[in-house]
Amino acid sequence: MKNYYRVMLGRKSVHSAVCIEGDFIGADYGIEEDLTGKVPDQWRDFNVEYIPVYLRNRPGKTRIAAGLACGALWVIAKGIENGDVLLCPDGTGKYRVGEVTGDYYYATGKVLPHRRPVKWLPTVIDRSAMSDALQSSAGSSGSVCNLTRAGHSDEISRLIGGQPNPVLVVTDPNIENPREFAMEKHLEDFLVRNWPYTELGQEYDIFEEEGELVGQQYETDTGPLDILAISKDHKKLLVVELKKGRASDHVVGQILRYMGFVKGELAEPDQTVEGIIIALTDDQRIRRALSMTPQIDFYRYEISFKLSKVQS
Repeated sequence: MKNYYRVMLGRKSVHSAVCIEGDFIGADYGIEEDLTGKVPDQWRDFNVEYIPVYLRNRPGKTRIAAGLACGALWVIAKGIENGDVLLCPDGTGKYRVGEVTGDYYYATGKVLPHRRPVKWLPTVIDRSAMSDALQSSAGSSGSVCNLTRAGHSDEISRLIGGQPNPVLVVTDPNIENPREFAMEKHLEDFLVRNWPYTELGQEYDIFEEEGELVGQQYETDTGPLDILAISKDHKKLLVVELKKGRASDHVVGQILRYMGFVKGELAEPDQTVEGIIIALTDDQRIRRALSMTPQIDFYRYEISFKLSKVQS
């Protein structure tokens, strides 16, 4: 099965021209060794071995940063398969489209030395042609984002083929209410932009790495979680999930899986993990499920409008 990925070509696409000219994608992360024959089939095994290497090479970094870096490196070196399709922003609001054509290789002394060969297609996709949901996923933090797992394969296939996009594209079978999904995708961006002014922002900060926001759409082994935050005293990690039109049972199970990932892969031994589900309407099924999981809170959000008369 062909998968679709968004891959950054260096921070803020700084190496996009070099990658396109040289027909490759790549990563760095300060792990300066050839990984040929050293990348296991499971990313967890890779993280176990290379998170300590990353932390030795970059003292002062957190396990969260190390987990994100090593996970992305594993995906580029092993997780992406030959024939998979990539969307790579070029820094101008457009995405170059490429197909992976070969296995991992190491380019000693070059930028982004952990590489995969790519055949770049003539297709260029403008960000404005994407649905809001795809824009959000393709604009997520981190070097790599699995767009297939986020439910965008059909839309990307249409865009590559030059076909017009429907007004609303929702291919995730777990979405019960597409309109609610669209509204809450906008809420996610609004919440991130206004985080310091919310109740949550008084206690938590959305996780950043070197001044770059990486806590929105943080990649995990079961998909990207909406928001990953850390308490101001660094003692608690917080997973925030918006219901996004999903079935109640699905969203509760999803946040538990994300919290399990954060606890097992990212948290320091002295850090606790908590969760919050945010939804448009009250949900009895969510509240009953969460009555048995006290480490997860449930919030509703409200939308209000104000009309101001313009004096003529």
